[in-house]
Amino acid sequence: MKRVDLILSERALQKVLHVIDAAGAPGYSVMRHVTGKGPHGAVSESMDFSSLGANAHVIVFCEPETLEKLREGIQPLLRYYGGVAFVSEATPL
Repeated sequence: MKRVDLILSERALQKVLHVIDAAGAPGYSVMRHVTGKGPHGAVSESMDFSSLGANAHVIVFCEPETLEKLREGIQPLLRYYGGVAFVSEATPL
């Protein structure tokens, strides 16, 4: 099983969730108003009120077959809106 972690602008969130559903992933978890610092600077909660938007963290667990569909749909959104995505192995307990 694969774990996909996405950190992206909340402006792109609905589009990303649509891609996840269309790829056939069984589900996802969303944490809104994610703050932190990356290569392009800091993201704070105050950005949510500035029209720049805050970030969201989306976690998806899926089978390897679903991963390529996710990659194809999500990469263009990350290029346009910004954000990062990482894939790791996950073993159910």
